[in-house]
Amino acid sequence: MVVPGDDLAQQIYDTLVSNKITLQDGDMVCIAQKIVSKAEGQQVALADVEPSEQAIALAAQTDKDPRMVELILQESTEVLRQRLGVLIVRHNLGMVGAHAGIDQSNIDHSGGEQALLLPKDPDKSAACIRDKLQSLAACELGVIITDSHNRPWRMGTIGVAIGCAGIQVLDDHRGGEDIYGRELKVTLINRADALAAAATLEMGETTEKIPLVLIRGLPASNPTRTAAQNAAQTAAMINRPLEEDLFR
Repeated sequence: MVVPGDDLAQQIYDTLVSNKITLQDGDMVCIAQKIVSKAEGQQVALADVEPSEQAIALAAQTDKDPRMVELILQESTEVLRQRLGVLIVRHNLGMVGAHAGIDQSNIDHSGGEQALLLPKDPDKSAACIRDKLQSLAACELGVIITDSHNRPWRMGTIGVAIGCAGIQVLDDHRGGEDIYGRELKVTLINRADALAAAATLEMGETTEKIPLVLIRGLPASNPTRTAAQNAAQTAAMINRPLEEDLFR
């Protein structure tokens, strides 16, 4: 089990070696957010949380623990929707979702109730892990940190990318042509989320204990892009700008 302070890149590399897997140029390493948060010490004891008046009021309206609501408020910039059992917020990182991504599953509660927050800067976490893995393996890699999100108007959770390094996150085809020569007006492909969703299918989301998936054989980007251009893309680019939010 991953604990605070662990060198996650080293653990991942050692695990791959022990499983006789050699990293290759172009490999994409997908990592579950949970172990990144654990390694970075993002676990909080609810006994240490003092709920505010706002948290207490929201907890009464949603039938949630006021301490959890306080953490949600601290991790978000605004509450967008609320109903019994659910708080939809805009996370400090810009993502919109339930409960600011805070989770209580698959963490040790033997010393009292705990909660696990998202990494403070998932893109930076992905970049740091990538840098060390590339140094250890002597090859060019991509790294994706995955998390499970619900989506409006769609049932069930799906894996998404909350941190990326070394991959083309968005593939913009606007201005190109379809097979009949018609100009493409809105085709912007989210490669990172597509890869994260595929990886999450392999990881599972309950008791599988598989926080790492290696994707091999898919180019990190289209052939026209350079490694430097990929390095400039981050998961933060996926968040739709507020001025384009049609549902506010």
